[in-house]
Amino acid sequence: MINRSYFSARIDSFLQFSVDEIIGKLTEYHTQDIVFQQRNAWKEQIEILQSQLEAYEDGYIHFEFLIPRMGKRADVVVFVRGVIFVLEFKVGSKAFFRGDALQTLSYAYDLKNFHQGSEQRVIVPILVATSAKKSDFSLDVDDQLVAGIVESSGENIGRIIEAALVKFDPLSSSTSDYNAWINSSYKPSPTIIQAAQALYANHRVEEISRTEAGVENLSVTTKKIQEIIHQTRINKQKSICFVTGVPGAGKTLVGLDVATRSDRGSESAVFLSGNGPLVAVLREALARDKRKRNPDCKADDAKREVAAYIQNIHHFRDDALADSGAPNEKVVIFDEAQRAWDLNATKKFMESKRGQRNFNQSEPQFLINVMNRHEDWCVVIVLIGGGQEINRGEAGVVGWFEAISEHPEWCVYYADQLTDKSYSGASSDGYSSSSNWLKLEELHLKTSLRSFRADSVSSFIHSLIQNEPKRARKEADDFKAKYPIKITRDLDVAKAWLKSKAKALESKGMLSSSSGKRLRATGFFAPDSLVPEKWFLSEQDDVRSSNILEEAATEFVVQGLELDWCIVGWDADYRYQNGQFEHWNFKGSKWQRRNQDEVKRHLENAYRVILTRARQGMVIYVPVGSDDDETRLPAHYDETYRYLLACGFDELAN
Repeated sequence: MINRSYFSARIDSFLQFSVDEIIGKLTEYHTQDIVFQQRNAWKEQIEILQSQLEAYEDGYIHFEFLIPRMGKRADVVVFVRGVIFVLEFKVGSKAFFRGDALQTLSYAYDLKNFHQGSEQRVIVPILVATSAKKSDFSLDVDDQLVAGIVESSGENIGRIIEAALVKFDPLSSSTSDYNAWINSSYKPSPTIIQAAQALYANHRVEEISRTEAGVENLSVTTKKIQEIIHQTRINKQKSICFVTGVPGAGKTLVGLDVATRSDRGSESAVFLSGNGPLVAVLREALARDKRKRNPDCKADDAKREVAAYIQNIHHFRDDALADSGAPNEKVVIFDEAQRAWDLNATKKFMESKRGQRNFNQSEPQFLINVMNRHEDWCVVIVLIGGGQEINRGEAGVVGWFEAISEHPEWCVYYADQLTDKSYSGASSDGYSSSSNWLKLEELHLKTSLRSFRADSVSSFIHSLIQNEPKRARKEADDFKAKYPIKITRDLDVAKAWLKSKAKALESKGMLSSSSGKRLRATGFFAPDSLVPEKWFLSEQDDVRSSNILEEAATEFVVQGLELDWCIVGWDADYRYQNGQFEHWNFKGSKWQRRNQDEVKRHLENAYRVILTRARQGMVIYVPVGSDDDETRLPAHYDETYRYLLACGFDELAN
């Protein structure tokens, strides 16, 4: 059971405890060494609150209160007559800093979004800088019943609480039951970056994934994979395990969980991905978090430690080329495995870039053959996303079928969905007749967790791309009250809407397909020089950050990652004309038709990727076009705009 706070009590009881008694209880649960500075901070917090809360003996107080999404803890949460106060203390600080205010506000919104009992309650975030001078304050809540940040030196906390109770009494009178609040369920839904950081810091997937009814429990899939690994080792077998799931269902999260749970001994595992931006962002995020949790850790040491768990598949491949022995890891997890190279692409690369003449293996064949060097046992875990092949030369699931067919002694574990059109486009009948092929329903993740406000967004996007506007509109009507989907022809209006929706530390950014080349004429530009680590991880006021809304990222940068709020630029590469989609590519100075089915599918999947990155809502920007520019004629865009309206997108007013 998750410990929600390190100290909690009714306020009348809290007032009777001595400072030392409370600090003693706090240190019992604290996992870090308790330094002198931390004890002093607690001491001052307790003394301030005992002097400020005397009038609210019927309330409740929590120290080090767990914030659902990331396992982080707010300094203090106070519950009084149905109103929640989130207090973050900066003991000794003489000023109120923007970063501290955003962090405090972020705690409030995470409670609102991910703690069921807080959904309908007023939440007041209070930043306390104990050496600052601050006495005036205002209390206004937004449409989510979260107040703007309140700044305090600590001496007026009681007055802030009293003012909030008076002002919000009509909103809180029906929700004053403390027991119902504290015992309500958590439903955290972290981004993949936050999830990776939590798992790397030894949190379990059960703690950071949603568990309410109707949502696939990721721990079931993780547990099944661990059973397969364990049995494969005990029986001295070799196994391949296919994990399928809709976009955002948590496949990458499952892979990271398996990798970070493994010891570096008998069942050591490594997470592999050919997605360079994903690997770079996750590695940098984990290394930064490692140093934040352990300031004595050097940057190079942190990066080296992270690299043991997360590697680029191409580096793994190059190591295997240089050494004919078995790799150190017994378990490899291949993320986005549908994007592995086919024979022609691998052969071309190996011969031209690695000097491997007469190379004749696809990437799936090579990886399986490398793992087959182990004399006793090994496991290959293949994470497959549906409808996400976006490059020429990608082998898809069939490439893995062909590779494993060369090793009939291997055990193959998979779910029925593996042979669906959206995953493989081909039947497994010619491969799965062997008794070594075993179906396990636990290996498919059915529900997207990315859009925590609406589970059916990925299905809506599928209908939209499949030219099923009536079905798309029906699906949109079911979720857009919680997950807004907007559309506009004015980029400034789109940016203004996004800025108004993104709260505190929620992320926002601009996305476009890599072939949407004419968007740049409108100021919507996706540079080739974009650095994914800076775009995703930089502070919100850093000009390199996605939050600045100056540079857009393409499907190649964002696949496998996500943002809270997105602007998706829709160019004439994927235009709706005469009741159907047309596929175009911009070359030189003009648009050219895409004629090959494979190339058309890659464009569709590019839009599928960028349309499924937003966790909380998105706005589509469709340019007006220009009669003076043949590459941006209004006719290229007008019918697309009308089609998207028919699918259920709501028009933003200028």
